[in-house]
Amino acid sequence: MSNRKIIYPISGNPPTWGHADIMMRASQKFDELYWVAATNPNKPETIFSEEERTKMMQDYVDYYDLKNVKVISHSGTMVRLAQDLETGFLLRGLRNTTDFQHELEMASGNRGIDKNIETICMFTKPHFATISSTLVRELALLGERIDQYVLPSLTKLILDKFKNNLVKKK
Repeated sequence: MSNRKIIYPISGNPPTWGHADIMMRASQKFDELYWVAATNPNKPETIFSEEERTKMMQDYVDYYDLKNVKVISHSGTMVRLAQDLETGFLLRGLRNTTDFQHELEMASGNRGIDKNIETICMFTKPHFATISSTLVRELALLGERIDQYVLPSLTKLILDKFKNNLVKKK
């Protein structure tokens, strides 16, 4: 069997159990997985820096003790990154039909750049389907518990970030 590599980009700000679960399951199907802290130009306001996001993502990789996952960041198109890393696959996670429509359009655009890079979609587990980074940020902003949505070791970092942002705005 040839070396199968895949890129799983997320713009999760912060990354959630849903993102991590897809990453972990995909790591069992591929020899190498690049978990990418991607910059989404449609989401101009980022709460967490690139360094903070990659650190949080690495915490999930360490939690699952995955040796075949590399956490990196990238701000360009994923197809160009796939070409640079010599990977043939992009992974996208799906929670619902809205995600499906967006990913279908993205896959079509990516195919227009390089028809040899395939997009593969994985469905989230049902209990992760309602988790989003937006939900986590809103709960954290309100000072509510978020430990069921993110790795417990990240909750203090996330809640502190919002507490500090609130103090700065006052």
